[in-house]
Amino acid sequence: MLAESTVFVVDDDETALASMRWLLESDGLAAETFSSAKEFLLSDGPDRPGCLVLDLRMPGMDGLMLQEKLSERGTHLPIIFVSGCGNVSQCAKAMKNGAVDFLEKPVDDGKMVRLVRQALEEDRQRRLADARAAEIAARIARLTPREHEVMHLLHEGDAIKTIAARFHISFQTAAKHRSRVLAKLDVNNEAALVRLLANYPLHE
Repeated sequence: MLAESTVFVVDDDETALASMRWLLESDGLAAETFSSAKEFLLSDGPDRPGCLVLDLRMPGMDGLMLQEKLSERGTHLPIIFVSGCGNVSQCAKAMKNGAVDFLEKPVDDGKMVRLVRQALEEDRQRRLADARAAEIAARIARLTPREHEVMHLLHEGDAIKTIAARFHISFQTAAKHRSRVLAKLDVNNEAALVRLLANYPLHE
């Protein structure tokens, strides 16, 4: 089960931080605030489920720099930028680098809450997909080298007879490989195997 999601708010304006925290918590969302990008980076926030509401203009490391730092670390928290003085080029850069949205202050409360919930759901779905991929990878890791080859051929639609000819083995031996592959991947047939691997990057 995934941990509870948190909205992380980074802004050097203490009044803005308090206001945003009140807005989020009044809508039933868990929120944590940070007065600088560095403070957030030094916390465990980047590694936890949630999203980031990020001020663009801050002394020292600004919002765009923090976005780049998180990307370098492989952190994929959805980011909603807010700014009282953003420009088109900054907005374009933030969006190009994957921001959910870029809002001008004063922010509309209703729109902010909707975007935050959208970002939290985006993060939840990504984490579920990552967990599913890790689970599939663990199953595949249990296969022997030959079973791994058989898995690929089954995925491509090859019949047992074809697999037996490919490896110069008996039909019965090929059938045993097939059975072991399906058992280790915890699927009942080739159709289920194809569905299991549909979004998993297979490599020869």
